[in-house]
Amino acid sequence: MRLSSCLSRVMVRVHQGTGRPMTRNVHFTASHAETARAALSVLTARYGQAPLAEADVVVALGGDGFMLQTLHATQGRGLPVYGMNRGTVGFLMNAYAQDDLTDRLALAEETVINPLRMRATCADGTCTEALAINEVSLLREGPQAAKLRIHVDGRLRMEELVCDGALVSTPAGSTAYNYSAHGPILPIGSEVLALTAIAPFRPRRWRGALLPKGASVVIEVLNADRRPVMADADSRSVRHVTQVEIRSADDIRHRLLFDPGHGLDERLLREQFV
Repeated sequence: MRLSSCLSRVMVRVHQGTGRPMTRNVHFTASHAETARAALSVLTARYGQAPLAEADVVVALGGDGFMLQTLHATQGRGLPVYGMNRGTVGFLMNAYAQDDLTDRLALAEETVINPLRMRATCADGTCTEALAINEVSLLREGPQAAKLRIHVDGRLRMEELVCDGALVSTPAGSTAYNYSAHGPILPIGSEVLALTAIAPFRPRRWRGALLPKGASVVIEVLNADRRPVMADADSRSVRHVTQVEIRSADDIRHRLLFDPGHGLDERLLREQFV
């Protein structure tokens, strides 16, 4: 048996406080970027490549977008995902290095996040459900501003929001589109969601609201025939929506692994002082 295969299967002590074995059967996956594919070749040659069905950890090589794809693709398997940055920003990724991967996986700290569940109703009456790890956003499709009506937990909270759009973000996604739209950065353990307006026209100064994690948000599209709106759940788009319901999918857990001292809490805090 090759030494690299032995390394990925050796049984050792359990990492204190996590209940995770200190070495794993590792399944590597990579984006189509040239740097990611090169890293995949190097790492699989060195550490072996366990089939996904036999793996107990996934190492994702790419950028943040590929990390989201990997989390969606491995949903339901219960596998932790350790990202290594072979993309651009790499907010959800660890630094790339060829050495000491076995030790890094053993010492990695786990963060559990829940996605959002979107149910979008279209003008033709069809409904589409999708999950979003970062945010669910509603965006105008044409040149005219969108007109939205917002309900939270069955109660009307805003009669009419005239804007380019609106979004609901998880804490993990709060530094992405939400932050670009001037929404707040949310600590991972905050148990809240951010409802953020995108380029609001009326009410002009309304930027959004913080909602309990368990809240159900329903956004109606007013004058949808003349002011068409699309909904996005991460990268999945639904056009010509008339109503979108958004809530936290607490029954789904994504497990992310980070190097000690570089977890999501630290990254979110650091972003606020850049």
